[in-house]
Amino acid sequence: MALRDGSSGDEGQLTLVNRLSESRSPYVRGHMNNPVAWQVWSPEALDLAKQYNRLLFLSIGYAACHWCHVMERESFSSPEIANLLNTSFIPIKVDREERPDIDAIYMNYVQAITGSGGWPLNVFLTPDLEPVFGGTYWPGPNNPTTAFGAAAAETVGFLDVLEKMKAVWTYQEKRCRESAKEITRQLRDFAEEGVHSHQMGDKHERDGLDLELLEEAYQHFERKYDKENGGFSNAPKFALPVNLRFLLRLGHGPEVVKHILGDEECTNAAAMAVNTLRKMARGGIRDQVGYGFARYSVTNDWSLPHFEKMLYDQAQLLDVYLDAFLISRDQEMLEVVYDIASYLTNSPMAAADGGFYSAEDADSYPTKTDTEKREGAFYVWSLKSFHAILGERVGDICARFYGVAADGNVARGNDPHDEFISQNVLSMKSTPSALAKDLGMAEEEIMTILKDSRKKLREYRERERPRPALDDKIVVAWNGLAVGALARTSAALKEIDAVKAKEFLAAAEKAVAFIKRELYDERSATLWRIYREGRGDAPGFCDDYAFLIRGLIDLYEATFNDDYLQFADTLQSILPPFLQYIIATSLQVIH
Repeated sequence: MALRDGSSGDEGQLTLVNRLSESRSPYVRGHMNNPVAWQVWSPEALDLAKQYNRLLFLSIGYAACHWCHVMERESFSSPEIANLLNTSFIPIKVDREERPDIDAIYMNYVQAITGSGGWPLNVFLTPDLEPVFGGTYWPGPNNPTTAFGAAAAETVGFLDVLEKMKAVWTYQEKRCRESAKEITRQLRDFAEEGVHSHQMGDKHERDGLDLELLEEAYQHFERKYDKENGGFSNAPKFALPVNLRFLLRLGHGPEVVKHILGDEECTNAAAMAVNTLRKMARGGIRDQVGYGFARYSVTNDWSLPHFEKMLYDQAQLLDVYLDAFLISRDQEMLEVVYDIASYLTNSPMAAADGGFYSAEDADSYPTKTDTEKREGAFYVWSLKSFHAILGERVGDICARFYGVAADGNVARGNDPHDEFISQNVLSMKSTPSALAKDLGMAEEEIMTILKDSRKKLREYRERERPRPALDDKIVVAWNGLAVGALARTSAALKEIDAVKAKEFLAAAEKAVAFIKRELYDERSATLWRIYREGRGDAPGFCDDYAFLIRGLIDLYEATFNDDYLQFADTLQSILPPFLQYIIATSLQVIH
């Protein structure tokens, strides 16, 4: 129940209690000890807003989100914030990975009014679920600097936002409701325009692709390309594997594509993609000691990531690095393929009974005795620790290779919470051949030192540092991506490394067996989205069906086992009516 024992709720009085212990989501449960009386997204919680005429405060995030944790510490652990939320709003927590439908609706709103989005996603809603105001991170009372990318005097804090929204609802409720209805109408009209244009276009428009669009797309990427660092934007810089895959494959499609674009353009497209992948592989966005990639970089040169590692990133990057290797035969690309596939198929990402977990957190305890988590603590190093673990001589060689400095290599402007003082994020700042030449050593000796040192650093880290928290949800969509990538990797490695090929294939097949056993209803041929301590309540969404179908087809092509193709065909057969349902309900705010 939302009310405390003994509270009747009469005469407009409402005393909420925190209900998040009812959830199985690691992200949602991470807020169950907050003084904020969080509710879960449920008919009961939504009815409270109508019954007591309160704004809903909807906060959406995910377990590995760094700024979600920052806001939890700064704001949701604050008694002052809790008092305002508990007495004037109905606060609700949602895991975006469990309910992507809710997240998509309100993210569209925030992006429309602010021009950007992200997580944590915080939106104020009328009791009719129409958005009034929203944003992402706002500094809280416990923020030590009270600044986030702006001067303190210009920063609007979360407390200011809450007080303003309370006043607006108290004194201008009618205007507030009218504005929310108008905004919702505009968003609905925009959505209908897109749906109707898709439904009403003639057959040629629906089924055909204007090949000149490929030329426009190529020109777009060419204009945006960062020749120095790779990638196609300024910071924050995301890998965006689907874009890289598009560029890699332009020259390997039908001849008509080459004819329209030109051989030189197709070659350049692949070169831009491979160079971007190489810069990423050598950057701090990649875990240089362990395995896998962080979600994105806050610097143009990929040197400083936000350290969360997401399953969907690893799966898509495995696919695109494999494509890059198959096209270029570049051994550096193959090395990354091995790294990502190894990360997916071992602890902590591989579930013992099959399937792959969702993410590793960005924040962790620096040591086993620390009581406060820091961003990237599991991944950063001091020069002193290099010397202690590797010895003075080898430590200095590795420091030159990875760009480790005595006073750290993170710029002060990128360290708003002073978490990286004297710490270094490892990036490849040299090559074995260049380092050997500089130091007057044999290249083979340098390579041996680097290989042995990486192993020592990894073993030290696993032994002495608490690992970041694991989001141990199994999400069907992301598992579908991983299944497909591992199946393709296995097929590509069969003639190169039969042992690893077999290992990667076994992990993919085990994941499919788990999904079919735990998250598939054979009677209705439908999927469930989430597994954690049992099957979750959320049904499968479009991406769950689409990505699992794709993964099953890749798995069939790697094994020629008809069972996988039949499973894919069964799932595909229910998609058309399912998609019609989604189109119909997407025009309404989901209750």
